[in-house]
Amino acid sequence: MKKKCAECGAEIMGRTDKKFCSDYCRNSYHNKVNKDSKNLIRNINNRLRKNYRILDSFPLKDGKTTTSRTRLLDKGFDFDYITNLYTTKKGTIYYFVYDLGYLPLDNDIFMIVKRE
Repeated sequence: MKKKCAECGAEIMGRTDKKFCSDYCRNSYHNKVNKDSKNLIRNINNRLRKNYRILDSFPLKDGKTTTSRTRLLDKGFDFDYITNLYTTKKGTIYYFVYDLGYLPLDNDIFMIVKRE
């Protein structure tokens, strides 16, 4: 029995474990399967990526630096979108976007850190 392409249904030639007739069909199939079905998910992921790029734009010295809230907001940072929190033993809360995070300090100053 001949196998059929999972995307277009064409007959597959070659290896027995092959699922697609061409790279085009393989890419097309996976693009359909992995497409974010909801705009909400896509928008949240875009916002997280933007926040990450903003934090990454600050040059770090010894894995950290400081900046102001105004500077973060001017670049378009949205404080509502983070990926996780880290609480130290002393109770200090760091807000992370993937491996880059920030710690609110006094007078609207933020310390930006990179988790190793």
